[in-house]
Amino acid sequence: MSTNSDIQKRAMIEALEKSLGIVTTACKSVGISRDTHYRWLKEDKEYRIKCKDMENIAIDFVESQLHKQIAKGNPLSTIFFLKCKAKKRGYIEQNDVKIMGNMKFTADFGKSDTIHTTQESGENTSGDQ
Repeated sequence: MSTNSDIQKRAMIEALEKSLGIVTTACKSVGISRDTHYRWLKEDKEYRIKCKDMENIAIDFVESQLHKQIAKGNPLSTIFFLKCKAKKRGYIEQNDVKIMGNMKFTADFGKSDTIHTTQESGENTSGDQ
């Protein structure tokens, strides 16, 4: 036998799908508080999994709308898609630079785009003067 809470949870999952994952809208349509929804997420693994599925459905829907805009020739949608999905092909506005380890460095972008380690730049990093 289903409890009132189980019925509300099923209704909330359906409401999340209709609202494309917008919690406030879904809660209002079901008549529960946001706190209740977030408590269920924390306490009920099955509910949490179903809500996560709703997030993916919403993302799928939005992606399909993006593809429709690209098919219509919308240049901003095309550029957005390429910046997100085609970075490996050079569609980027900036490079991501990762510095690993405990290296100290100085950067002088005033006259050049060169980064030197503190040892290369001649700075004394030991604290001895």
